[in-house]
Amino acid sequence: MVAVYIALGANLGDAARSLGEAVKAIHELPLTQVCKTSSLYKSSALDAASGVEIVATSPDYLNAVIEVQTDLAAPELLAHLQRIERSAGRQRPYLNAPRTLDLDLLLYGSASIDTA
Repeated sequence: MVAVYIALGANLGDAARSLGEAVKAIHELPLTQVCKTSSLYKSSALDAASGVEIVATSPDYLNAVIEVQTDLAAPELLAHLQRIERSAGRQRPYLNAPRTLDLDLLLYGSASIDTA
């Protein structure tokens, strides 16, 4: 099994509930087990390009990180994470849009993966 770290974030709807449901959905993936879950952290929305806080247009985020052990390949795990995002109502209307759920694959063992 490979140790994987996944960032979770949400700033639309019931963000805490969305993050909890996402952790549960990830734990239910085949060949995958959630080992550790961080506390929830609140952060301001930032424009990724400039690092400037977006106070007027976007609510604060709730964020967490989980440690997962999995036998899924990285592309397969990412596909599952994106399916979980879509089932939570995730839409991508524009860059850095507010979101119901954001799941980012931070680390996949010691692999260095560079894809579009």
